[in-house]
Amino acid sequence: MEYGFLSILPPVIAIILALKTKQVYIALLFGIWFSWLIIEGWNPLQGTLAMIEGMVNVFQSKGNTRTIMFSALVGALLIFIQFSRGVEGFINIINKKLVKLEAKKTGYSRIMVQILATFTGLLLFVETSISSLTVGTLYRPIFDKLKIPREKLAYIADSSSAPSSILIPFNAWGAFIMGLLLTQGIDKPFSVMIASIKYNFYPLLAIILVFVVILSKKDFGLMKKAEQRTKETGLLMNIGAKPMVSDEVTSFPPKEGIPAKAYNMIVPLLVMVCMMPINLIYTGWNEVKEYTSTFDHVKQAIGAGSGSSSVLYAVVTALLVAIIMYMIQGFLKPKEAVNLTLKGISELMPLALLMLLAFAIGDACKVLDTGNYVANVTESWLSPELLPAVIFVVSSFIAFSTGTSWGTFAIMLLISIPMANTHGADITIVVAATLGGGIFGDHCSPISDTSIISSMASASDHIDHVKTQLPYALFGGLITVILYLVIGFLG
Repeated sequence: MEYGFLSILPPVIAIILALKTKQVYIALLFGIWFSWLIIEGWNPLQGTLAMIEGMVNVFQSKGNTRTIMFSALVGALLIFIQFSRGVEGFINIINKKLVKLEAKKTGYSRIMVQILATFTGLLLFVETSISSLTVGTLYRPIFDKLKIPREKLAYIADSSSAPSSILIPFNAWGAFIMGLLLTQGIDKPFSVMIASIKYNFYPLLAIILVFVVILSKKDFGLMKKAEQRTKETGLLMNIGAKPMVSDEVTSFPPKEGIPAKAYNMIVPLLVMVCMMPINLIYTGWNEVKEYTSTFDHVKQAIGAGSGSSSVLYAVVTALLVAIIMYMIQGFLKPKEAVNLTLKGISELMPLALLMLLAFAIGDACKVLDTGNYVANVTESWLSPELLPAVIFVVSSFIAFSTGTSWGTFAIMLLISIPMANTHGADITIVVAATLGGGIFGDHCSPISDTSIISSMASASDHIDHVKTQLPYALFGGLITVILYLVIGFLG
């Protein structure tokens, strides 16, 4: 059955609702219900029951179920790391290094601590919230001591979290995006996602810009005024600023009476990161039928491996390593391990729920054939050359208005991929433009969760953070649009 114009109503209504209510869960839920209402011939009872079944059917896909489980278990791993005082041990090491640096050359530590904060944010690509939280909480005392404005810390925390999570997709982001690509009929989602990274200009530019600003000491816009204020008056924030701080930042109290050791944080995180490519090779090894060498076999296996299985096995391995390490050190009992795991899972339930809704609206729109309808309607006037730039701008607008890059990916990928197929555009560039737009809009948005967490962890005034970050984000966004136009017309 052809649904025509009706097929675009659910995602459009979901976008409008998200803009009006600022509640992406309600918006997606209504979008799913409305999709099934159309499919079931406007019968409200049938539509509601079909919506419930549609959400249950999300778990029929093993990949979706693994992704949702992975998201919940990451929460447990993060709680374990805080409990073990590993984060604290890491701060102590950095503080010692900075004291030595300052003794050698005055002012040098000011640049170094900003570089270190950025690298910490990039290395914690496992989850954006933990990245911004860790950078803010770890470095706030050091930034305050060195008289670096709070807005600068919030900018570094924000600009090193989501961009690194999307560029190093061995995390919940990667598993989520692979799940969305699978629902659009892409056979090798991991290969497509990895191939799209080189075209994902905005996150790359956002990270480069942070380093340029720190090393050149050249700020612009309101950040320049913030730096001048701190230099001249010593004030870390504007007069009358309301620091956005919350007890949830240090969301779990560490175990008392044990030494703070950095390796209690570093080892489990390293295990998780290293296990992901190993698991990809393991799950894809038998899928490869023809190869020229062992290296070629490994390379093909990574492309053919199951992303959702790999991230799930990796987080389970990291959790087991953490539990064994802490038990050997004598500060974790089996009962505590169970309680911490359950507490951690509950912390990341909102993320798992968002994934469930995103997969469900993707499935419903597939039944409605939304993507193909939009693609066919735009075929006559939208050229393949313009497509990446247009997709980037539309994704940016949705992410800015809703404050969620994940919700944007869920809505936009089911439209942009069929458009790429119809227009004969390069899938990898279109996927990159969709993902990059989601990150850019999220960066500019005052209702974005990563922006709010960055302000909170840095104890910065939230609106001041958004205002000082906006010129940098817009600069990166503008260059990105130009690059997509260049690649469209010259590629």
